[in-house]
Amino acid sequence: MDNEDSRKGLTNRNAPLEMSGTEFRKVGYQLVDEIATFLETLPDRKVVETQSVTEIKSLVGDAPLPQAGTDATGLLKETTKLLADHSLFNGHPSFWGYVTSSAAPIGILGDFLASAMNQNVGAWQLSPVATEIELQTISWIAEFIGYPKDCGGLMVSGGNMANFVGFLAGRKSRSPWDIRKEGLQNADTSLRVYCSDATHTWVHKAADLFGLGTDAIRWIPSDFNQHMDVEKLELQIRADLELGFTPLLVAASAGTVATGAVDPIERIADLCEKHDLWLHVDGAYGAMAAALPEAHEDLKAIGRADSVALDPHKWLYAPLEAGCTLVRNPQDLPDTFSFHPDYYQFDLEGDQPPTNFYELGLQNSRGFRALKVWLAFKQVGAQAFIEMIRQDILLAQAMKAAINDHAELEALTCHLSITTFRYVPEDLSDSKDEQVVYLNQLNENLLTRLQEEGKVFVSNAVLHEVYALRACIVNFRTRLTHVEALPHLVVRIGKQVDGKLRNNI
Repeated sequence: MDNEDSRKGLTNRNAPLEMSGTEFRKVGYQLVDEIATFLETLPDRKVVETQSVTEIKSLVGDAPLPQAGTDATGLLKETTKLLADHSLFNGHPSFWGYVTSSAAPIGILGDFLASAMNQNVGAWQLSPVATEIELQTISWIAEFIGYPKDCGGLMVSGGNMANFVGFLAGRKSRSPWDIRKEGLQNADTSLRVYCSDATHTWVHKAADLFGLGTDAIRWIPSDFNQHMDVEKLELQIRADLELGFTPLLVAASAGTVATGAVDPIERIADLCEKHDLWLHVDGAYGAMAAALPEAHEDLKAIGRADSVALDPHKWLYAPLEAGCTLVRNPQDLPDTFSFHPDYYQFDLEGDQPPTNFYELGLQNSRGFRALKVWLAFKQVGAQAFIEMIRQDILLAQAMKAAINDHAELEALTCHLSITTFRYVPEDLSDSKDEQVVYLNQLNENLLTRLQEEGKVFVSNAVLHEVYALRACIVNFRTRLTHVEALPHLVVRIGKQVDGKLRNNI
């Protein structure tokens, strides 16, 4: 191609990814119609169509990288069907497997709008309105759970990242040397972090990735319901001080992953103040329930934490991804993360300097995660969220009551909106040891069968070596009829599994 042809090609450039307004409307309207139909018919579907890895791989195929394009209309129609026919639906009214909520329709549209604007919410200059919306969203979340409104914070991808940010802020704030400059290589003492043995595995990752090593974690025993033992926490802190270690941080749980238990945060906060430790609360699941007027005092004590991790994509019903970290002292985030290289020419001066989120967390380029949460707050208001969270909790309690009505079911725990239980045949042997081993095997097999049948989706918990079925309701589509249907299904399938297991013994 000569120079003249090259200039013409650039002047009259044809970018295959571009769509005219007419094309975009045609494709977009069709997709919205198909998604609306999917949402309308979702309650009539199975929660999941069980298929093997091989079967799913065959659906996607092993075609080589496409060298030519495909019509967008047909492509999106085909892909929508592929996803609608072969996914696990956390928006189904009988999905109670993990702490992932139904996605609010306003959030779905919010993600669509955020993608269209394509803001990089790393610097104010790149995303002025989006930055201010995120700041307002953070303030609203803090107000919602009773945390100081003048706190600092930022939106992240989910619970792991939210906890990491709080962990790193605590590491910087409470280390007795300049850890950002000197690191851990020349430290005269080893840092120690404290959490219950029911804490989510994010703490393993944090200790590993951020230089402390997993041996720095002090696992404090919890009771059967998974509440941390505060007396043993204090004994461990005192023992570490005597050994010459430096206690750094306590990670308390506001809603453990297995049972939804809330640690004695009020007492833990007192202990942290006494020893000048950073108090981080992993409230990824349960922190939002602090908004309820009737919430337990330990949930209300979240307001005393130095940092809090929480997930709007759990109990604010936002589509994935939407996590959030709050810190009591806003300056703790730039103190932990900020650098000013020459190539970041973002103005920080003026009567009201702008917020540049790249200074407050791990990411530089950041998507506009806050919009879907902001829109939902504006659409329905805080009181509607409080009522939906309350109803989820009441449904979990109703599930426990329905379980207790069956002689062959045993309810084990019920905290926040998580109920754990197991199937226990009435004619089981009286030998306690034999019961534990057999019931664990029986309920593990029962869970597999329940998931394969696809009418409901629950998960499992292991409570002091007792294998339990676990139902977590963070789902605005769940109704009492769905909850009350579960025990009958579990008993029916439990009898089948029990019969098969006994025949094989």
